[in-house]
Parts: sequence; structure tokens; C-alpha cells
Amino acid sequence: MPTQNTRLETFLEQCRQQIDAELEHRFSTSDTGPARLQEAMRYSVLGGGKRIRPALCMAAAAAVGQPKNKAIVPACALELIHAYSLIHDDLPAMDDDELRRGRATTHIAFDEATAILAGDALQTMAFGWLAEAPGVDDQVRLAMIRELALASGHQGMVGGQAIDLESVGRSLTIDQLEKMHRHKTGALIAASVRVGALTAPDVSQDQLTALTTYSQTLGLAFQVQDDLLDIEGDTTVIGKPQGSDLARAKPTYPSLLGSAGARNYLAQLLDSSLSSLDGFGREGDMLRDMAGYVVARTH
Repeated sequence: MPTQNTRLETFLEQCRQQIDAELEHRFSTSDTGPARLQEAMRYSVLGGGKRIRPALCMAAAAAVGQPKNKAIVPACALELIHAYSLIHDDLPAMDDDELRRGRATTHIAFDEATAILAGDALQTMAFGWLAEAPGVDDQVRLAMIRELALASGHQGMVGGQAIDLESVGRSLTIDQLEKMHRHKTGALIAASVRVGALTAPDVSQDQLTALTTYSQTLGLAFQVQDDLLDIEGDTTVIGKPQGSDLARAKPTYPSLLGSAGARNYLAQLLDSSLSSLDGFGREGDMLRDMAGYVVARTH
């Protein structure tokens, strides 16, 4: 029997290959826009990445008894939204980063205007792909679109980024910091899990509630680990400048709790996330493995 790590590594690699192949296929068959814009979009989406959100989507589908292949197109749509958010977050008007995934950010590799347009195009493309997702009926497609719209708009990721920008140089309470990250990071992670679960026509409200708790807690854990990596990670490993949050005086969990306190909180979040899956049998194992991966990752 494979070990937990081997099982997860195999799953993540399979997901990455499937997602990358689907993304490559769809970009190669829809190359109808301006060439430079298309190039920037491809650069941003196909230039690496851990594909954590797509993997969570596919793992959630498996947890409710669906073949993970059924979630490939929704998972790709989630990756488009994630890529768009990274392009815009890196812009000079936002976080002003020059390095992402170990290479130049999109506005550096191209130009600022092209980067903005590429992000805009990826966002709308995501909803177009969801609207045509195969293997699910129209009501499920609508539910998926609603999940992604709520998670990526002013009530989710965009709202969290606005709070983030307003918070630079300010002292926040732990509750205020959590509110920001439940929106900025956690909302799309929660949507990834919920969209995957919606591939099952008979998914129950109890299952959705448990998976929502799992994913929201995991979203916070993801951010705590990100904050720790910002002060402890190696730029060549994490793929972006080490200490960038500290340099911009952004509020983080280590700045509020200290490094040791942030690690303790991370352990609490992991326990809470795992306990929310108690109602799932072995079909939920990949989600359990993913939670361990998120809090132990080095990049």
C-alpha cells in the first residue's frame, strides 16, 4: 500500500498533468484574440504553479463519489481565476512585485496594460468555460458559476485585496486579519472545494456544510503558511521575493502572533480542518492529505 506522501504526490502529479493538458488544449484551440494578449494569457496560466485549487476541486469530487475527471473543466476555470488574481495582485498599483513562480511577473514580461487586459480576459474566460462544463446539467453549471462569482468578486477575493491594500502600515487585530484572508485567500479555496462537490448530483447539504468548514479553515491555514514562508522561505524556492510582505509593512500572522504563535495557530487550523471531514470515509482521504500538504509546503 502506498504511503500517504506517495499517494498524495501521485495524485497531485496526475492532477497537474491533466489540468496542464486541458489548459494547453483549450488555449491552442481558442487562439483567436490579439497575439500579444494571447501570449500574455498563456504566459500567466501555463508558466508553472502548484495547481492546488484544481487539485482540491478534483479531490472534493472524489470525496462525494465522483470520478475526478468530471471536475477537470471546473478545476481549469478555477485556475484561470487564480491566474488572473495573481496578475492583478502583482501590478505596480497593487503589490508591485517583479517575480512570480520564479520568473518575471506578467507586467514585467510584457507591459502593465497588457497584464491588466490579460487578467480581465482570463476572468471572463473562466465563466465561459464553466457555462459549458461537460457532464453536468444546466442547474449545476449555474450553481458553479454562482460559487465562483461570489468567491472572486467584492464579497470574496477582490474585497479581500481591497482590505489588504487599506491595511498596509496599520495594526490589525487577529479578527481583522482573518476577515481579510477569509476573503482574499480563503474564498477561492472554499469555492474550489464546493465546486468540486457540486459535480455530484446528489451531494447533501450536510456534506456541503462539512466541506465548506474544511475549506474555509484550510484557506486560513494556507495564508498562515504563506506568511511564515515570506519570512523564512528562500526566494529561489518560494518563487517570489523573500520578505516582500515585511518590506511593505503588510500585516501578517507572524507579525501579530510571532513565528512560534503562528505555527501553533497553523497546527490548530489543521486539526480543525481535518475534524470537519469526520463524516467522510476513505473517499475523503485525499482532502485530508491535501490539508497536510498545505501546512507543510515549502513554496
